[in-house]
Amino acid sequence: MARAYTPPIPDRLGWTPWEGIGPGAEVLGDVAGRRVLDIGSGAGHHAVHLAQAHGARVTGIELSPTQHERAVAAHADVEGVEFVQADVTEYLAGVEPFDAAYAIGTLSFIDPHSSLPALRDGLHPGAPLILSLLHTDLHGRGPSTEVAPREQMILLRDDPPLAAA
Repeated sequence: MARAYTPPIPDRLGWTPWEGIGPGAEVLGDVAGRRVLDIGSGAGHHAVHLAQAHGARVTGIELSPTQHERAVAAHADVEGVEFVQADVTEYLAGVEPFDAAYAIGTLSFIDPHSSLPALRDGLHPGAPLILSLLHTDLHGRGPSTEVAPREQMILLRDDPPLAAA
């Protein structure tokens, strides 16, 4: 842990690996004073940004004990942020619904069969769920640097595809 890299708190919430590409936190709506779930929060830098720059009350949930430890070590004293080390599906079963949730590059590491229904039930009706994933689409096109909807299919092993836009 002493040699671990801790990412800096960003000036802007970024959804892509490319600096300045895509929308910022505004896609979550007005989060001031609202409960926001950071799924796969890692070292906690995005959660801290939302709390400090936008006044959100952010819960960063992380399955990895090491990542959770990094977040707590770096940001335990930040007002408006709490870090939880748990499985998101199990965690959401026992808490009040959130006003918004997001995952930056982490949803591909968890089972969508359990996580997506848990997220649906763990959010207030109509609450935004913003997911950012780096992937290749069904037509072989790589990730785009343009922010525009592209019809996609989420392919799950041994299951019919789930439509996504």
